[in-house]
Amino acid sequence: MHLPLTVVPSSSAREQELSRFQNSLKKAPGEYCFVFALGYLIVCQITRVYIFDYGQYSADFSGPMMIITQKITSLAYEIHDGMFRKDEDLTPSQRDLAVRRMPSLLEYLSYNCNFMGILAGPLCSYKDYITFIEGRSYHVPRGEDGGAEPPCGGAEPSPNAAVVQKLVVCGLSLLVHLTVSNALPVEYNIDEHFRATASWPTKALYLYVSLLAARPKYYFAWTLADAINNAAGFGFRGFDRHGEARWDLISNVRIQQIEGSTSFKMFLDNWNIQTALWLKRVCYERTTWSPTIQTFVLSAIWHGVYPGYYLTFLTGVLMTLAARAMRSNFRHHFVASPPLKLLYDALTWAATQLAVSYTVVPFVLLSVQPSFSFYSSWYYSLHIAGVLVLLLFPVKKTQHGKEPHEHRRLSRAKKFDENSLGQNSFPTANNVCNQGAASAARHSSGKE
Repeated sequence: MHLPLTVVPSSSAREQELSRFQNSLKKAPGEYCFVFALGYLIVCQITRVYIFDYGQYSADFSGPMMIITQKITSLAYEIHDGMFRKDEDLTPSQRDLAVRRMPSLLEYLSYNCNFMGILAGPLCSYKDYITFIEGRSYHVPRGEDGGAEPPCGGAEPSPNAAVVQKLVVCGLSLLVHLTVSNALPVEYNIDEHFRATASWPTKALYLYVSLLAARPKYYFAWTLADAINNAAGFGFRGFDRHGEARWDLISNVRIQQIEGSTSFKMFLDNWNIQTALWLKRVCYERTTWSPTIQTFVLSAIWHGVYPGYYLTFLTGVLMTLAARAMRSNFRHHFVASPPLKLLYDALTWAATQLAVSYTVVPFVLLSVQPSFSFYSSWYYSLHIAGVLVLLLFPVKKTQHGKEPHEHRRLSRAKKFDENSLGQNSFPTANNVCNQGAASAARHSSGKE
């Protein structure tokens, strides 16, 4: 009788199997969680749009699900960075936001479902939230702009002034929305009589004004959500150079910068700020090819399943790349002379506002037919102009083939890394006062 032979794997084979298993675990907190959470959100969006109320904006479950999806995926990648990646492989912001231990169930549910941001956000990092919950959010070093040191041992800063100011902005935004937006509907841009009789300057002016009138409802929602968090004591960012408390840690919009934007990037950087940071952290910084395109596509998927969203964000890719090329090739000719710089700013402001308005019309109209009707009334002029710009004015390269904006971004990242500051988070060491004294000494000596 012959006994069956058992093949015992060699030590190298066992090590390879173990390595493959560990690699699969490394991906689980990030990519797998991201795919599952985003997939579930897509199902929710499809259910809302194509089963319940197509073409209607409603405060239903899909809104909170969008925020929770951001939180779940952000925390998954922060755990991934903190527990499965080496520090030298992380960017400065990833290193600062990395979570080094697995949150408890209570911490996880509290972060995702706390009352302050469950309906409209804004998104915050897990470390910032835990710092606030543990009462350490006021123990921060001076602000990122070189502001004053916090008063060690003094009273905690009050959010009352910031809350009142933001509530005033909410009231004004709501008033403008209720009075102006109805008088200047975006749908009038595709009115047959208007398209047939209006001149090009009139069309451009009405396009800008109608989209300007559509923005206050977003200002209202985001500013109110920010004020709610501030009223609860969350959102303290440090002190400015005058020693005033800053309550903009999780602010989602900067109205003045938006309305005065002189570049497409400047507009995007100040609009829905926390979502832009989420897109950067979970997509732009982690992709190996076409990060701009992938980021815009992810933004469209996250917003919903209306075709207008995809038309807007695909057009946004073209506009962003074209604006980048124009800035790279022409801006340096105007910055030396103040009058030329003023002329450049005026021209780029007008071009940016027109391009943004042209891009986001499908976002408001939602459906395919009205969106293409609008673009055809403009003869796809800005699409054609964007393609021509990319063909005629390629983006100039710097060291190692990096684009200028990327080179500057890496330089800023290195600066942040040297100062141990992230983009949205503050250190939480217990010896803040000692750090502050040392920092003041460095500042007075001219080394900082």
